[in-house]
Amino acid sequence: MKEHTVTAAQMKQIERAADAAGLSYRQMMENAGCRACESILRRCPKPQTAVVFAGKGNNGGDGFVVARLLAQEGARVRVILCEGAPVTEDAIYNFEQLAGVEIWPFDEIGEVQEAEVLACDIVVDALYGTGFHGALRPSGLRAADMMNRAAGQVCALDLPSGLNADTGEAAQGAVRADWTVTFHARKQGQDAPGAEAYCGEIEVADIGINAVLEK
Repeated sequence: MKEHTVTAAQMKQIERAADAAGLSYRQMMENAGCRACESILRRCPKPQTAVVFAGKGNNGGDGFVVARLLAQEGARVRVILCEGAPVTEDAIYNFEQLAGVEIWPFDEIGEVQEAEVLACDIVVDALYGTGFHGALRPSGLRAADMMNRAAGQVCALDLPSGLNADTGEAAQGAVRADWTVTFHARKQGQDAPGAEAYCGEIEVADIGINAVLEK
C-alpha cells in the first residue's frame, strides 16, 4: 500500500496548522535536523568527515541543525553556503548555533577544498526544498555536480535539489541522492516515474506534526 503523499502547498498548510497548534517552525526545523542526523548515523555510525551544501532558506536551516549535531558526534563538518548567508529567521538562528563547524562561502572553494569535499564520508543536500521549480541556477548546478561526484553517501533533506516536489520533474543536473529523509509525509513528486533515480531510498521522518495536530 502506497504511503500518503502531499503537495508542496499542502505541506505548507500542514506546517501552518502545526505552528498554530503550538509546534513552532523552529522546533519543526530542529526535529527535522535531528531525525535526519539519526538516519545518517544509522547508515554511517562514526563519520569522520561531513559536508553540508546549504541554501539560504529553511532547507539550509535543516542542514545547519544536521551540521551542528554531526559536529557534536565528533565529525569534522564543513558547511558550504551555496547562495550566500541564510535569509529566513529560523535558518539564521540555526546558523548562529554552529560551533566547531567550518563555514565555506561557495565562491571561495578552490581545487584543494573541492578535493576535500569530494572525499567526505557524508554529503548532505540542504540546498533546495519543496519550493524548487524550474532550472538550477549556476551555483545550484555546480553544487549538485559536486554532490553527484562525491565519494561519500549523499543524504538529501526532504527532496534532492533540482526535483519538483509536485511533479517529480528533475531539472538538468539535479542531485542523485543515495537516500532522502523527507519530513512528515512523502511529497507527491517522489512517486513520479523516474523520481527514484534522484531520491534513492526514501525515509519519512516524524517531526512532531501528527502528535500536535491529533491533540
